Amino acid sequence: MRLLGRAVACGALLASLVLAPAIAGEPAPRHVPITGEIAIIIDDLGQQHGAGLRAIRLPGPVALAFLPQTPNAVAQAGLAHANGKEVLLHLPLEPAGSSARPHPAAIRADGGRAELRQAFAVALASVPHARGVNNHQGSLLTGMAEPMGWLMGEIRARPDLYFVDSRTSAASVAYRVARFHGVPAAERNVFLDDARGEAAIRDQFRRLVAKALKDERALAIGHPYPETLKVLEEELPRLAGYGVRLVAPSELIARQGGYRGPLRNLKLSPALTLATTTTGPAAPGSTSAAAH
Repeated sequence: MRLLGRAVACGALLASLVLAPAIAGEPAPRHVPITGEIAIIIDDLGQQHGAGLRAIRLPGPVALAFLPQTPNAVAQAGLAHANGKEVLLHLPLEPAGSSARPHPAAIRADGGRAELRQAFAVALASVPHARGVNNHQGSLLTGMAEPMGWLMGEIRARPDLYFVDSRTSAASVAYRVARFHGVPAAERNVFLDDARGEAAIRDQFRRLVAKALKDERALAIGHPYPETLKVLEEELPRLAGYGVRLVAPSELIARQGGYRGPLRNLKLSPALTLATTTTGPAAPGSTSAAAH
């Protein structure tokens, strides 16, 4: 009966999300029990001053991912941390395809383990307060188990870190390799802004909420575009009305492992550590590796 009740409640909420007009001033449903959790990461920070400050001002524990060695990374990561935001290193990895333009600091597939170790250490040192790592681009490298294993070894050696697979390619093995190596990890479920129109971003936000209501948890990645920030500024205060709450990625990861409390207390069981179950396909638009 409890499962039936949950299914009915989720069905009603999903219907309200589908039918709700995309008008920011429209009131969200009220008096709804919280049955889902979402985490949101804003990528590509560190380059733009104004967009970075606006992202830091977003309500709630939106996580912020900074590209290494960028002009505003140190100052804005410090400000984000001071404002209760979780900071990530947005680590550039080599993309696939000759048309994809790799980031200048990207870790490349033809480098060895020592080169990867050095590049990762330099990148991490350039983003203070980093609690997690997620990949920028990387549609080539995240599909290669050996260098991903080297990377997870470096992350595991720093117990306060977790990893989020941005899934810029459906062929990514990064999440599975992270779990195999005992690294606390999650993978992206929804890209908010592959299409930059405000209506399209709002649709993706509703897709995120619907997935959280269906599966209890969901993680989205977006970028500091004006359209994305506007939608989040309008929609995040309305989450409780949808039956969803916003959490930091570390909390989402801890709950996925069946644990409560902060990430530093998370210890994966042997069964979870060795889990290598194939994940589902990447969300639509996930093959645009050059942009992520």
